[in-house]
Amino acid sequence: MSNFKSGFVGIIGRANVGKSTLLNTLIGEKVAITSYQPQTTRTQILGVKTLADAQIIFMDTPGIHKPKHALGSFLDEQAISAISSVDVILYMVDSEYSFAQDFVIRHFKETKTPVFLVINKIDLLKSKIEIDKIILSYMDKHDFKGIYPISSKTSQNIEYLLQDIIEELPLGELLYDDSVKTPQTDFERMAELIREKVLYHTKEEIPHSVAVVIEHAGYEHNLYVVYATIVVERDSQKNILIGKQGSMLKVIGSEARKDINETLETQIHLNLWVKVIKDWRNRPQDLKGLGYDL
Repeated sequence: MSNFKSGFVGIIGRANVGKSTLLNTLIGEKVAITSYQPQTTRTQILGVKTLADAQIIFMDTPGIHKPKHALGSFLDEQAISAISSVDVILYMVDSEYSFAQDFVIRHFKETKTPVFLVINKIDLLKSKIEIDKIILSYMDKHDFKGIYPISSKTSQNIEYLLQDIIEELPLGELLYDDSVKTPQTDFERMAELIREKVLYHTKEEIPHSVAVVIEHAGYEHNLYVVYATIVVERDSQKNILIGKQGSMLKVIGSEARKDINETLETQIHLNLWVKVIKDWRNRPQDLKGLGYDL
């Protein structure tokens, strides 16, 4: 084990570039929820990949953006703090450079941490010329340690990226047991899987206004029962989430229960409630109560 390496790798980028999908692909298990909705990831999600010669702790972060409320500021802080606390940075993009990218890139100027430019979704591009255009558009924006066109969805070129990540990691020991895929608690993963179903089944303003809290879990009559609350900001959102005669909530609950049982290899009975906490994204006390430690 004298040549064994271990360390942290931050996956950084703007919203919807595929950071969570990459994490799941790297770990080989669903440790982060995914959605077409922006700002799906709200906290730093860790995934652990243990190989014969290394253990890599990947850190999925919220998409960096210009915040519009207290929750948005929290998300940005989560992502930006990762830049100074990891051994390698994966800067993920899926299109040519634009001025909006400066909001992310400027934070790299303050660190000596190696930054890999990871160009995702190349499976959707029609030719190598399109990939080259993206690469060229970033060449003078930062002194990137390496440039990696990949596909999180198809795993194309993932192995090359992994090999070079390991090269940059410091010598070290196992930071987690080699059977661990994520240090998230079961309650945290349950809450996220429920929120994923809300994101999938609702549109417009509701996904950004939703938080999920696991209130209680325990055995009742030989059944493991989980009680969870879905928090929204307005009565109109509550009505949409519940649906006509509870139809929407039933669909969300059924799909979430199935996904939780499959992901955590368990059997639960899930009870969901919907609660209104007005303007919770702008209230520090509510944010803390919902698990966002400011």
